[in-house]
Amino acid sequence: VQLVESGGGLVQPGGSLRLSCAASGFTFSTYVMSWHRQAPGKERELVAAITNDGSSAYYSESVKGRFLISRDNAKNTVYLQMNSLKPEDTAVYYCKANRPRTGVLYWGQGTQVTVSS
Repeated sequence: VQLVESGGGLVQPGGSLRLSCAASGFTFSTYVMSWHRQAPGKERELVAAITNDGSSAYYSESVKGRFLISRDNAKNTVYLQMNSLKPEDTAVYYCKANRPRTGVLYWGQGTQVTVSS
């Protein structure tokens, strides 16, 4: 099982980034996918989540209206489009795969996002 995040980097405030998480080794279309982030000295927090079929999504209040989560089950990939980035969005971003009602979950290794001028 692998979850490989990519797309992180350094961006100026107000800029955009698109994170990708490529999955392998499990039946991607049966898993709820989510993005989480962890800033230095802070706990990991849920940013956004999407149902297995992509029909419904959840966003934390801090990113609602700026971030968009999507998935392509044919490509076994989940995305996080991040717009209007703020310095407080700086964190390591992780994707997670969770199969509902089974307790089975997987984490990626994370990708660094830094928002700074």
